[in-house]
Amino acid sequence: MDKTTYTGGSWVDELVHFLRTEPTVTAVRIDPDAQTVSVATIGNVELHGLEEKLSETIAAIEAELAAKAATRAPVGFSVRREGGAMVVGRNTCETAEKLWRWREMEWPEIKPGAAAHEQEWRKLAILATVCGVAGIAGAVASSVAPGVPWISKAFFGLGLLAGGWDAAVDTWQNLRKREIDIHFLMLAVALGAMFIGAWGEAVLLLFLFSAAGAMEEYALDRTQREVSALLKSAPKSATIVLADGTEKEIPVEELQLRHRVRVKPGEAFATDGVVVKGRSASDESALTGEATPVEKNVGDEVFSGTVNLWGAVDFDVVRLPSESTLQKIIRLIQTAQKLKAPSERFTDRFGTGYTYLVIGAATFMFLVWWLGFGLPAFTNTEGTRSAFYRAMTLMVVASPCALVLSIPSAILAAIAWGARHGVLFRGGAAIEKLADVSVVALDKTGTLTTGELAVVGCESYPQGREGEVIELAHALEVKSHHPIARAIVRHARATGVAELAVDDFESLTGQGLRGKIDGATLLLGRRELLESGPLSGWAKKLPPASAELSEVWVISRDLVGRILLKDQIRAESRDVLLALKRYGLRTVMLTGDRRHAAEAVAKELGLDEVRAGLSPEDKVTAVQALREGGRKVAMVGDGVNDAPSLAAADVSVAMGARGSDAALEQAEVILMHDRIENFLAALRLSRRARAIIRQNLAISLGVVVIMVLATAFGAVPLAVGVGAHEGSTLVVCINSLRLLFGRNA
Repeated sequence: MDKTTYTGGSWVDELVHFLRTEPTVTAVRIDPDAQTVSVATIGNVELHGLEEKLSETIAAIEAELAAKAATRAPVGFSVRREGGAMVVGRNTCETAEKLWRWREMEWPEIKPGAAAHEQEWRKLAILATVCGVAGIAGAVASSVAPGVPWISKAFFGLGLLAGGWDAAVDTWQNLRKREIDIHFLMLAVALGAMFIGAWGEAVLLLFLFSAAGAMEEYALDRTQREVSALLKSAPKSATIVLADGTEKEIPVEELQLRHRVRVKPGEAFATDGVVVKGRSASDESALTGEATPVEKNVGDEVFSGTVNLWGAVDFDVVRLPSESTLQKIIRLIQTAQKLKAPSERFTDRFGTGYTYLVIGAATFMFLVWWLGFGLPAFTNTEGTRSAFYRAMTLMVVASPCALVLSIPSAILAAIAWGARHGVLFRGGAAIEKLADVSVVALDKTGTLTTGELAVVGCESYPQGREGEVIELAHALEVKSHHPIARAIVRHARATGVAELAVDDFESLTGQGLRGKIDGATLLLGRRELLESGPLSGWAKKLPPASAELSEVWVISRDLVGRILLKDQIRAESRDVLLALKRYGLRTVMLTGDRRHAAEAVAKELGLDEVRAGLSPEDKVTAVQALREGGRKVAMVGDGVNDAPSLAAADVSVAMGARGSDAALEQAEVILMHDRIENFLAALRLSRRARAIIRQNLAISLGVVVIMVLATAFGAVPLAVGVGAHEGSTLVVCINSLRLLFGRNA
């Protein structure tokens, strides 16, 4: 436990205030990454009311929590770190701390969410529409009744009010913080245009600006809907089966490990579990992008948020709802949307400074045009536009609206598309980096292969009794949960063997299983079972299984046999590797498996290079060697032993959100549902996102440069400047939305 004193920030003050107002609470422990919050009390305390107050406190300071800011606690209180969590509590002795009772509480929902974004873009769209209609009405009135200018100005005034409302609200909030941004620029130009009598141009500017703002919010809303769909798919209650067979409905958050949950057709699975009764199929499209229903039989896993389609099933809870697959995915997406890509952070940095630069440049050019070239200061004549008019135009065309939107709009759209199609990115940096990889390193077991053994052969001595061997093996293995046992049981049931009753079942540690059938002893296990018994001389003459196969021996009173098993290559692996070669990427297998087994798989799949027999440390060394010469390496793995090499790679890719926690912790890209073909989708998406970002930057920077030069060396009408500026912003947003609606895979 780290008891270092921290400095900086203010969130601790908020929690200390909560502790001061709640004397029954001794400490608060929060982990913003895992989104868990607990309170420590001494003795029984009524928690009703505490949750609401604590939720309000955490919601108010969540931005600081996400940044892991910390501070020195006021006198009488302490701050310390426990792993990824921070604990703020009253100063007490160690003996008193032993009496604390920690109680988990619900993390507050983040608002505003997708609904607020939807409301925001609709509001901006309405304001933009009112502005546009009023502007058209003002233009018509000025043409029809030029002698009554107040009518057109009334319509123009309404348009200015509607179009500038949102910009004015944002500008006021920024001015209170002594900051200015693009909204300030737009309002300044609109007021300047009014000052010189260009009411129509002022309305046109604010109409296009508010329309572009609505488009930006719409793009953000579309990305948020993907997360909202996952959130809505999480059920709020579950039906558990009690010991006496009766049913009871409870809130999902009250589910515990080993609770048995009953799910009827059309209902969603409340958390992750294993089917123990019934048969059905589940719709996992919201979770993994899998379009076809996935069959569920006894022993199969089910995942939170997926929908049970047609059969009633009972399943045992294997993960608490807060740690379920669905919740992990939601946290990953929410984290990804907060993490910015390097290029996106670049555009953020210069935003405010660039605004000051534009204002300064416009002021300087106003003086140059007025004092240097003798143009009228404020009065437009029939052949000459005033220096002020030109300065306003320069401020419009130089504003970086489109540039600021170029990168985040594309990144958010890419994250949303990936979430909907089974590819999770941990932030924009992963999208940018994946497009630059030149080498793809892949683990074998669980990545290129399924990681699940399958029966590929059976031999009996004497010959001709292979069916009996499977029957006897099934009788013992049905009581085991080892991967080999699962494969044998699955094969036996598929072939329809009879189920034999076994007595005196016993597990022989490190060797196999033993039992009795009809009074006769039956053994199942490794070759050593034969070599240590009366058949040892005969067993030593038996040919060993080939390197890529595993073997299990069955020994009964009048029969000896062996079952051969093999880790199955994923059906999609070959096509994926061929596609990677077409993209010009080098493929390398990094595995801890034996060389013969690894080379057999590599030969079948057509990998460029194989490095076998590697320890986790060797895999790290191999990744570092592959990175030599400036090459960018993506590492794809799924197990705990892959975590170090994932961390060493430029881009880390984990197989499946159901993969090991260690691999998921290191992964920047997660391929849902253990689908290796999703890596191709991720690669294509990242390359397309990079192309669209470059297009956006070219459009936005190109328009700014061309229009600034045109304004500086010629008289550009304000309306043309407004159209070019806001038009480029709309084009950038629409271009980014292509990522969301297009086919990227």
